[in-house]
Amino acid sequence: MNLLRLLSLASLSTVAPLVAASVYGQQSPSPAGQEQQPPQSGQPPEQGQGGQQASKMDVPRLFATTCGWCHEGGGRKQGRGPKLAGTDKSDQFMITRIKAGKSPGMPAFGRSFNDEQIQAIVAYIRSLPDQ
Repeated sequence: MNLLRLLSLASLSTVAPLVAASVYGQQSPSPAGQEQQPPQSGQPPEQGQGGQQASKMDVPRLFATTCGWCHEGGGRKQGRGPKLAGTDKSDQFMITRIKAGKSPGMPAFGRSFNDEQIQAIVAYIRSLPDQ
């Protein structure tokens, strides 16, 4: 694998948590050993699994900013990664691939996304029209 491709893949897995945090309107992940302060408003935000704000999930944007680098056209066209619209892969296959990745090109996002986010990405892929 050439150095440029390796750096590109490394940077994707490094920035994915930051991108996911910005998509959900959250602070960036805290350094190890430091807790984030709870919101200062009177009501706690609606939380999904893993502490994500379920009501603010913007899956098309999440897909575009993390997956769209390789799965072009919002997953509708082949790029560096395969076209995802109309895939015959099972949901479990896609969940495993998102979590674990595949060498050499697909980074693992299992530490970047929680189960709710991964399910939402799979649902987004299933909703894509096969053109």
